[in-house]
Amino acid sequence: MNVSEHTARVFDSDLIKLTQLVAQMGGFAQKQITDAIDALTHRDVALARHVIAADASVDALQRQIEEKAIATIALRQPMAFDLRALVAMMRIANDLERVGDLAKNIGKRVIAVNGDDSQRTLIRGLKHMAALVVSQLAGVLDSFVDRNPGKALQVWKADKEVDALYVSLFRELLTYSMEDPGTISMCIHHLFCAKNIERIGDHATNIAEAVHYMVEGHAIAGERPKGDTSSYVNETPSIVSKVPA
Repeated sequence: MNVSEHTARVFDSDLIKLTQLVAQMGGFAQKQITDAIDALTHRDVALARHVIAADASVDALQRQIEEKAIATIALRQPMAFDLRALVAMMRIANDLERVGDLAKNIGKRVIAVNGDDSQRTLIRGLKHMAALVVSQLAGVLDSFVDRNPGKALQVWKADKEVDALYVSLFRELLTYSMEDPGTISMCIHHLFCAKNIERIGDHATNIAEAVHYMVEGHAIAGERPKGDTSSYVNETPSIVSKVPA
């Protein structure tokens, strides 16, 4: 085996290892979301604390991926697809780290609302929205592992479904709080959770864009499909903006 063949094999091994790390990190992030919503549904403070503590594992994986990708770029000096793959993996790891942070934020809300059972039926909308986001995240991670830009594009286009659910839930929560002032605190906590889930959907869309660029070598054409572009739902209401995250 000559030097160039050896270098190519080592580089391929590095790419495989990094792909495995990104997939592992994605699995962690998906579990964080699922556990956070389960904790919110059942007012499970112990599980919420576990979600918060487990965020350190997601952060550690992000650092490991970034360090290994940078070292590989420096040592192997890749070009074309290989370079795009390494850059994409760093971008994806960064988005997954943010997903972990958002799941942790939901965990913190569970602790904040502990003991308050008012309007627990509102959790149904959050669960439905979270299930869709977890499905989107799983799909886009599959597209990354399979190097499938078509599947990534499907996730990218479907982000408007998450936005539409957020709009619906936003209005429902706002209506509850206006009709019964006693539910304001609970509605605010749920609204923050809904916004966190909606932002997780945005990160899944970011990953879809990274996968598409990695494989195709160019960005997805056109603007992101959005479920609602009105300031009504995209601007945080003043009553919420005064509550610490």
